[in-house]
Amino acid sequence: MSLDQLQPAANQHVSVYVPYYPQPAKKTLLPFAISLYQKGSLEGQRKIDGGEGIPFIATWNVSNLPADLTRCRIQFDGNSDLSYELTLENHRFVDFLIEVIMNFRRTRLSDFPKSFYRKLLGVDD
Repeated sequence: MSLDQLQPAANQHVSVYVPYYPQPAKKTLLPFAISLYQKGSLEGQRKIDGGEGIPFIATWNVSNLPADLTRCRIQFDGNSDLSYELTLENHRFVDFLIEVIMNFRRTRLSDFPKSFYRKLLGVDD
């Protein structure tokens, strides 16, 4: 499924997250990010400066509460040796998904922001 085909999530799922996103641009994309979050996975490609992108599959557990924890697992290039895991609050993970959608609308690439990868690799703890 392409991010172009995402339908906004129902208001009852979105409303509990609204207080975490005071920025108007993020509030606008929040229903789509919640919809993506509820799917529990994302296939994309990590753009590498000066090189070809590396395909990945990210999967995560789904919960309805913003303060619950999400465990996200991401595997690059179909290689189990290139698998990483990250656990963080749902509202923080949904914020990354908002950025995924923003990036997709700008570049047509499904990829997490650099800040996600820094967190994933333990650079920003």
